[in-house]
Amino acid sequence: MMEKLVHTLGSHVVFEGPVFRVRTDELRYSDGSTHRCDVVEHAATFGIIALSAPGEIVLVRQYRHPAGRILWEIPAGTADGDEEPMAGAARELAEETGFRAARMRALCTLFMTPGFCDELMHFFVAEELRAGTQSLDEDERIEVGRFTLEQARSLVADGEIADVKTLLALQWMASGEGELLCATRR
Repeated sequence: MMEKLVHTLGSHVVFEGPVFRVRTDELRYSDGSTHRCDVVEHAATFGIIALSAPGEIVLVRQYRHPAGRILWEIPAGTADGDEEPMAGAARELAEETGFRAARMRALCTLFMTPGFCDELMHFFVAEELRAGTQSLDEDERIEVGRFTLEQARSLVADGEIADVKTLLALQWMASGEGELLCATRR
């Protein structure tokens, strides 16, 4: 049984930057062994499945330096402080795309990479979109596009969509836009 497999003996921050911080935890397992674990601490994030028409999704295109290329993705972003997830998702949608949604609903919350990072992404569906003006950060260069599921599949095949959050959104669309199997609620 793994109910209380690990006890944290100590923890200290080894890096702190504007986007995330890294801490190192010293862990003791139930068998008595100890191990070091590095954890990236990241604020909550939002992924928005913005439907501009039935079967049509809004994607944003931007350069992603860690990937070393330009990718199409669903609009997404990071919480400002203790911002409520729905408010943050609405803010990010408006900032990145200019769109405002008359209807938004929570879909799911998932750990993005729980092997080393505590980031939780809250997924939302945005509908009945009204066009507006983008409000980009100084370092953002974002192109906005609208795609059918078939067009988006072509972007996946061409490697222009290559991130998990966007692939999950497309799978959700392909499944009939029902609910996502999701257990993480935090």
